[in-house]
Amino acid sequence: MSKRKKGVVVRFLNAKITSTISITLVLVLLGLTILVLFLGRGISDFVKENMSFNVMLSPNVTAAQVTNIRKNIAAMPFVKSSRYIDKEEAKKQLINDLGEDPEELLGYNPAQDFIEIFLKSEYANSDSLTLVDKRIKQQTNVSDLLYRHEAIDLINNNLSKVTAILLVLAAVLLFISFTLIRNTIRLSIYSKRFIIHTMKLVGATGNFIRRPFIVSNIFMGVVAGLLADGIIFGLLVYFGREYVELQSILSLTNMLIIFAIVILMGIVITTVATSFSVGRYLKMDTDQLYYA
Repeated sequence: MSKRKKGVVVRFLNAKITSTISITLVLVLLGLTILVLFLGRGISDFVKENMSFNVMLSPNVTAAQVTNIRKNIAAMPFVKSSRYIDKEEAKKQLINDLGEDPEELLGYNPAQDFIEIFLKSEYANSDSLTLVDKRIKQQTNVSDLLYRHEAIDLINNNLSKVTAILLVLAAVLLFISFTLIRNTIRLSIYSKRFIIHTMKLVGATGNFIRRPFIVSNIFMGVVAGLLADGIIFGLLVYFGREYVELQSILSLTNMLIIFAIVILMGIVITTVATSFSVGRYLKMDTDQLYYA
């Protein structure tokens, strides 16, 4: 191979590598935004499912009755898990909260037996809690259902605002990503604008001219997507070691969905950007090509 041909190959490979790296970095940014969206939803579910609700039991409830109540509550569709807390354990919680033994002050243990339940995330909102409260209180030997209504409303409102902000940010970054990738691809096609014009002059259709550019850049988009997924996975592994809770918030299914979306976005954006870029030069006259 002559030095000239070697130089052409080297320049071609350098241009491809540079374009692939540029697209990879943009897809990493886009992928991290999608990841934050999934994390926001995961954190929302995590917070809601770790909020406790206390099912207060009637005085002198028997062990058999407690077992029956727990069985009935566990069978309800909105309950994720539950645990029974007797008077003595409840008194220990009061001592930790108050800093002193209430039994010494009052002469009796004011604590009640109760069942602590945790709801599924989709039921931890104001509308569903009305139904939950009604169903729980229908049980015999249940005196009340205690929970912090204001805290639930505050959490749901804040999470809704955060989700809306993240969606807007994702839309903005998607537009920026498309613009950056389009400019990267347009620069890579710029040197071939005269070849495109020549093919048009000999009768080649627009789709025929676009096809090799689209196929080549789809491959580049897939490679960039895989590289971006590798970087995102590395970040997840690192932060997963630092913050163990992250492993329970972000499931394997969600991770696979994010990785698939990144690759899909790499394919879609490169395909659309290539089609626009080639189409731009197809519409130009010969004189315009010199000043493009």
